[in-house]
Amino acid sequence: MAKNKNTASVLAFEKKLVPSDGFMYGTIWADRNDSSKATPLQLQEKSVRGTISNRLKAAIKNDPLKLNAEVEKPNLQRVDSCALAMEQDTLKLSFTLKVLSGVQQPSACNNQLFNESYSKTANEYIENEKFSELGRRYAMNIANGRFLWRNRVGAENIEVQIKVLNGSSQQEWCFDANGLSIRDFSTDNADILALGEEIAQALSGETDFLLLEINAFAQIGKAQDVYPSEELVLDKGNSKSKKSKILYAINGVAGMHSQKIGNALRTIDTWYPEFEDVTTGPIAIEPYGAVTNLGKAYRNPKQKADFFTLFDAFARGEKLADKNDEHYIMAVLVRGGVFGEKSDK
Repeated sequence: MAKNKNTASVLAFEKKLVPSDGFMYGTIWADRNDSSKATPLQLQEKSVRGTISNRLKAAIKNDPLKLNAEVEKPNLQRVDSCALAMEQDTLKLSFTLKVLSGVQQPSACNNQLFNESYSKTANEYIENEKFSELGRRYAMNIANGRFLWRNRVGAENIEVQIKVLNGSSQQEWCFDANGLSIRDFSTDNADILALGEEIAQALSGETDFLLLEINAFAQIGKAQDVYPSEELVLDKGNSKSKKSKILYAINGVAGMHSQKIGNALRTIDTWYPEFEDVTTGPIAIEPYGAVTNLGKAYRNPKQKADFFTLFDAFARGEKLADKNDEHYIMAVLVRGGVFGEKSDK
């Protein structure tokens, strides 16, 4: 079978939603608007003596003597932790978000024919849709505080404050995140629609770019634990002196990875085939709909729902059966990545 010449072995897109790392502070809910009352949160190291709680081999668990000997062994651990001070009841998470345009132009493409056909189709999408659907969904994920992750659970109050930093704009918004859905993106909230329009205009190139300052406040209770990002421990080794959990800090201030914030912002995929049949809810925009903590890819190539199957048709100007597939494709390109097609030998 002859190979389609309208392919690109080198194809890459730069991300268009660019969050900073998140900085974590402790404060009091009543004083949340007084930045001088917020203090940077520090990581604390704990050394704990845990118990054996993993599954044991049948030879051990079925022998009372061996079982007793096993559970008597100390499970020594050194871990990082982070918590509010005794007088503080509110977590403040601060970060900035830059929104860029230019998704219709790959950052690298080694096939002029493919580049022309893709750019034409992408420009048609921008002209027709103006990124309004994606802009509203990104705005909803900012307003509902999804980026707080575990810190969102069990919070008595959550407030998200957003301010436009670039240009002469004085726009600001304030949202009660507890009153907003994290599953349904349909809304008639005028402020969310206005924020979504600002994001859409930046993505479509109507404005040069958009820079937002985002401050989220979660009233979680005095001296309660907060949850920064956890670092990946590559060198686990066998040494008992090594930490088993290392949390993220930026110049001594507890923080959240920009990648984790970005993952929350792009958790807008309700178009995957099983959405109506599962309780997972929206998933992050990924080429195969991967949800690693569930060990499942919700966009299986066999169902022709994965990014590459849809993108190959979209980029060559073919009409897709579902308009939502176009939204999904453009959301993956906003995410960015390397999508070149390897030649078959």
